[in-house]
Amino acid sequence: MIERYTRKEIKDIWEDYNRYSIWLSIELAAAEAMEKFKIIPKGVAKKVKAKAKINPKRILQIESKVKHDIIAFLTSITEKVGKEARYLHKGMTSSDVLDTCFNLQLKQSGEILLKDMRLLLQSIKKQAIKHKFTLCIGRSHGIHAEPITFGLKMLSFYQEFLRNKKRLENSIKEISTCAISGAVGTFANVDPRIESYVAKKLKLIVEPISTQVIPRDRHAQFFSTLGIVASSIERFAVEIRHLQRTEVLEVEEFFGKQQKGSSAMPHKKNPILSENLTGLARLIRSSVMPALENVALWHERDISHSAVERNIGPDTTIALDFALNRLSNVVQNLNVYPKNMKKNLNITNGIFFSQRVLLELTTVGFTREESYKIVQSNAMQAWKENSSFYDKIISDKKIINKIPVNKLKKLFDFSYHTKKINIIFKRSLKK
Repeated sequence: MIERYTRKEIKDIWEDYNRYSIWLSIELAAAEAMEKFKIIPKGVAKKVKAKAKINPKRILQIESKVKHDIIAFLTSITEKVGKEARYLHKGMTSSDVLDTCFNLQLKQSGEILLKDMRLLLQSIKKQAIKHKFTLCIGRSHGIHAEPITFGLKMLSFYQEFLRNKKRLENSIKEISTCAISGAVGTFANVDPRIESYVAKKLKLIVEPISTQVIPRDRHAQFFSTLGIVASSIERFAVEIRHLQRTEVLEVEEFFGKQQKGSSAMPHKKNPILSENLTGLARLIRSSVMPALENVALWHERDISHSAVERNIGPDTTIALDFALNRLSNVVQNLNVYPKNMKKNLNITNGIFFSQRVLLELTTVGFTREESYKIVQSNAMQAWKENSSFYDKIISDKKIINKIPVNKLKKLFDFSYHTKKINIIFKRSLKK
């Protein structure tokens, strides 16, 4: 991931030094276990830990010759440690280290993403409560439908990200496994107790059965979850972009005093953050299909998944970390314009009350088909003439003959559309 979209905390997880440090911690934990079960001499792990030095540059130099990253790593450690290093990696295979490390990195990244999501949820919840009864028009197909509130709109996103949080928690649990089972996963040359010890030490769980690799359906679930979260981010971003259009302007991204929107047009204030989030969502989702395709490895293993994961592991988690933080910032600083929401509500001169009139007509003897035809005719005429829908309704003799004007007037009450808001909030915000 390029620096522009990278935050340091999650970037550090994917740096070479951290990866090699995790490799060393796996080897040391395995050595400690082997000492405990009297497989190697006592004191090896302590001596290795005291003498070992992580030198990424040296490891890469060795790898350029031997063409194998784990061998290069072990060789570099041996150069510093000496004869005790011969007990490292006893009975293990490269994937024991690589897969356990990768899962640990995904777990660490996932925990940062959860922290990001909690911050975002707080931001959304605050806006939802603040604008609980801020009336605005609801839209279906992009067309005015019936009134809702801006708080309700925010509450919808709040619930969606609560679901995403649960999905991510489940996916972190799914990916938090450790395999120290040796070549083709049979434990022929390594005691299963070593795996249990290492897993506990690293706060992972034992992979019940590995081949020579940890099954990639776990990783497919993890990256699919990240893709779903990205889609939720995009849905939110697209909503902001639509609502910021000049002719709508119900909300607007915060625009700094020294900020400039266009190199050519000084008047411009563009929703660049939300547009950026749409782009990042596309990038994040692009990792899902390769992760799914990684599930089908040959027999007990191949390395067709390796190059994919070296890219999507850091890139996708880093991009999502950035996107979640950016969205949280957008929501926290969002300019909301209730006056414009009210103005937009009145653009159609009340035709969104059509359903109330329709339902009332069905209660006084009209069939639904007759009611629909009468109401639709009046609504379309009001829309075409830019005139009051209410005036059209009270001028229609078919309607007036059945429903008195004072009763019709009550049908045009905005509070009718907000009377259940408290119920929705109560059930959506309950613990």
